[in-house]
Amino acid sequence: MLQVHSIESFGSVDGPGIRFVIFLKGCAMRCQYCHNPDTWNRAGGQLRSVDDVLAQAQRYQSYWGEKGGITVSGGEALLQIKPLTELFRKAKALGINTCLDTSAQPFSRESSNFAAFEELMKYTDLVLLDIKHIDSDAHKNLTGWRNDNILDCAHYLSDIKKPVWIRHVLVPGINDDDESLRKLRTFIDTLSNVEQVDVLPYHDLGVYKWEQLGIPYALTDVKPPSKESINHAKEILTE
Repeated sequence: MLQVHSIESFGSVDGPGIRFVIFLKGCAMRCQYCHNPDTWNRAGGQLRSVDDVLAQAQRYQSYWGEKGGITVSGGEALLQIKPLTELFRKAKALGINTCLDTSAQPFSRESSNFAAFEELMKYTDLVLLDIKHIDSDAHKNLTGWRNDNILDCAHYLSDIKKPVWIRHVLVPGINDDDESLRKLRTFIDTLSNVEQVDVLPYHDLGVYKWEQLGIPYALTDVKPPSKESINHAKEILTE
């Protein structure tokens, strides 16, 4: 069973083509700019069977075109790796493109779940890998966790040649300085499987959710990056 937070029937920014996007509940990270803090807690949401969710997705299949398909996001989708794998396995059997949007926080080659991750990758066509900050200490300040295992996940995906899009939320004053961006670019250049790098501008549209949940929002003084700042980051990370 999948603990589902919400579903977007016609997603256009979560992988190639038109996507049926499933947002799952549960996340260990506490990103200061998270626009879905209501996904952190695994409790709540809708408890749904894999077959039920897949049947709903298929109703929209005619709109996907050649590139579209199913994307599973979060929260952190890997926290529900068993039903997620079942969903992707059944989707692939139906010829449906599968995409995983993840921050890879639970990833570890030493974990008992590593075999489960290997199994999931058999049925995953594309991984959207979020790298919040290239510096591990700064990453911990931003999310509550270091990033060593996340960067190791990126290397593992490169080793198995799994197609990856790197996603980087650009937050003014936190990870938009040239040094951090160039270090991230240097890291990306060590990977052999990166098809695309997306620079996603920070926004504060989810602040009201923090307020509803009674959680203090740390970035109240941070404004979205300027167009010039976004273009500059893209030049460093993608040119």
